[in-house]
Amino acid sequence: MSNVWRHEDIPDQRGKTVVVTGASSGIGLEAALALAAKGADVVLAVRNPARGEAAIERIRAAAPGARPTLLPLDLADLDSVRKAAAEFQASHDRLDVLINNAGVMIPPYGKTKDGFELQFGSNHLGHFAFTGLLLPSLLAAENARVVTLTSIAARTGRIDFDNLDGSRGYGAMKFYCQSKLANLLFALELQRRLEASGASAISVACHPGISTTNLFSRGSGKQTGWWMRLLLASVGHSAEMGALPTLYAATHRSMRGGELIGPNGRGGRRGYPALDRRGLAKDDRAVADRLWDVSERLTGETFSI
Repeated sequence: MSNVWRHEDIPDQRGKTVVVTGASSGIGLEAALALAAKGADVVLAVRNPARGEAAIERIRAAAPGARPTLLPLDLADLDSVRKAAAEFQASHDRLDVLINNAGVMIPPYGKTKDGFELQFGSNHLGHFAFTGLLLPSLLAAENARVVTLTSIAARTGRIDFDNLDGSRGYGAMKFYCQSKLANLLFALELQRRLEASGASAISVACHPGISTTNLFSRGSGKQTGWWMRLLLASVGHSAEMGALPTLYAATHRSMRGGELIGPNGRGGRRGYPALDRRGLAKDDRAVADRLWDVSERLTGETFSI
């Protein structure tokens, strides 16, 4: 891989349909902006319609001729996930790229509408179900991609199958690390299952390093405070730079599936996209397989592969 890969290196995306979850701000919005500028028809799957409309206006202003659309999606509500998938499939015959980007980070203890711990339920289970429901649309496209965002926090994560709901104790950061490890294991296990089925679609994981986004607002959705932005800038990079691994994973022709892409700087905290071998060392097929089975049982969604 090249040491320097920038926005201008993104291939032409005309004719491609891309769904980005959590695209109203941060990494998701930056990815949507870049892909729309390259000609993709971008669908912003977001929880807050007003913020989604504002993001659409920003994309239209930055990329004249772009045709972004809004898809209401609350990953903390499986009924919303099913409705969003059905709405997309009613208006599109295929999906070229699904970017599982949305997430919450270190909120106070809470649960999703379906009773799951908020971070595991939103970050992992919601995306697991959404991907499974959209899989027929992905398989209908030629060489489709599923890009799932994890985090460097996954490196210290562990899946505690005996306490997934936090009823036996909750630590916000511990459960965030668990949810992001689940994202990574899901992406890698999905690739194995796609390969085994003979599908042309691939699954790739990525992480943004440390980026200045409102993810650090502890689930409030508000802009991160100035002091936190200053701290993040000193050790990380901007949301625009943080989106590069996502864009690389979603568009680079070298992707074969099963890769983890992150910044190439020290500790993976900042820099340009590169293969993150350290993060891939967290792969555990036995844990990933068990997580898959648990996720199917909890969400009631199975994959058609």
